[in-house]
Amino acid sequence: MTIATPSPAPADAPPAPRTIYRHRVATRLWHWLNAVTIFIMIGSGLTILNAHPHLYWGAYGANFDHPWLNTIHWPSYVTIPAHYNLAIARRWHLLFALVLAFSLLAYMIVSVANRHFARDLRVRLRDLSAANLWHDLREHLAFRFHDPADPRAYNIFQKLSYVLVIFILIPVMILTGLAMSPAMDAAWPWLLDLFGGRQSARSIHFIAASGLTGFIVIHLVLVILAGPINEVGSMLTGRWRVPEEAA
Repeated sequence: MTIATPSPAPADAPPAPRTIYRHRVATRLWHWLNAVTIFIMIGSGLTILNAHPHLYWGAYGANFDHPWLNTIHWPSYVTIPAHYNLAIARRWHLLFALVLAFSLLAYMIVSVANRHFARDLRVRLRDLSAANLWHDLREHLAFRFHDPADPRAYNIFQKLSYVLVIFILIPVMILTGLAMSPAMDAAWPWLLDLFGGRQSARSIHFIAASGLTGFIVIHLVLVILAGPINEVGSMLTGRWRVPEEAA
């Protein structure tokens, strides 16, 4: 009697997908809280901008002054609320500004404690070398977004973009928002001087918000290109299936 033995897998058979734990609870919570917060803040901010769609530099700016930028009138389907209501838009904007500020503070504290910043987002000099930047750019253009040697690792463009958002764009938005508040001017008069006046703070606030919006658009495009089911699933469960080309 012969004993049947299993046939070996073909040499060209794809490797079995493996799953790794990629996103911690704090990162996932902050990601989805930000998704709601930023959506509401952009929509309500556009309603506020529609009230006076002109941007100036300096301490003062009004209808008869020369603006450096005249923005478009934003349609109702991208504003919050959909109908024009400046008072409600300001309430929503200020409420979620508090959510944005305190959630960022909590995320920073947790990410320092669990070494997420030091482990995943630290930018080293070798990361900024011309050879490494060119390599990662070519990989992105070929739609290869993960390092086969370490699929968990962030590439240099991810590091720079996340550092820009977490440590520059969002803090600048928060500080310029505070600088535009008359109540905060009384408590911290130096804050308004730091940005060169209320109208300069408003312009910088708009530029930072535009940069954050651009990041979100690029982020969503890359998620779609990298595989939306796997990427969104990992931000829900923390578990990420390593793509075949990186397995």
